[in-house]
Amino acid sequence: MKIYTRAGDKGTTGLFGGDRVSKAAARLHAYGTIDELNSLLGVILSRHDLPQSIREELDDIQHTLFLVGSDLATPLKEPVNVPRMGLEKVADMERWIDLHTKNLPELTTFILPGGSESASLLHNARTVCRRAERWIVDLMQDEDVNTALIVYVNRLSDYLFTVARAVNQFLDFPDRTIRVRTEASRGMQNSKKQTVQREEAEVQQ
Repeated sequence: MKIYTRAGDKGTTGLFGGDRVSKAAARLHAYGTIDELNSLLGVILSRHDLPQSIREELDDIQHTLFLVGSDLATPLKEPVNVPRMGLEKVADMERWIDLHTKNLPELTTFILPGGSESASLLHNARTVCRRAERWIVDLMQDEDVNTALIVYVNRLSDYLFTVARAVNQFLDFPDRTIRVRTEASRGMQNSKKQTVQREEAEVQQ
């Protein structure tokens, strides 16, 4: 099979089902950004300093993102038999997030992306994931889209944030907290203080 077809030389591409659309369409931005994210995860997996558990999780995510891309590339209206995303993988990701979070220091303020190179790349992947999410939401304004996709991608960005912290901890890099306290960070700390006070009051009762 040839890699090039010349069919897209005029700025359009074919979707599963046969329709041709502009390469600047929201659908193309959505699954193209998913492809970008998957490629970035491949770069991260090429590194040798990741915990084995996170390596296995990222490998699973790469396979799932391929399904996400094919789902996005196939409009729901098309009578094409392609696998569609469900919510099962969301449950897996929430379990992973909870497991990693148990071993991390509690967040009391905002942190900066950075630390080790692997964690920095994971933060980069998180921002690409958020961009993919925005394009999916943009597509949803005009077309029907499998709602499981937006749930999965939204949870994936939370996962990438969490494992960036986990990798830093594994490699002995502390969280880089912001030096300038914003109203939002003060609100986070006040909320934590109020929660502690409420729990203490309940114990006294």
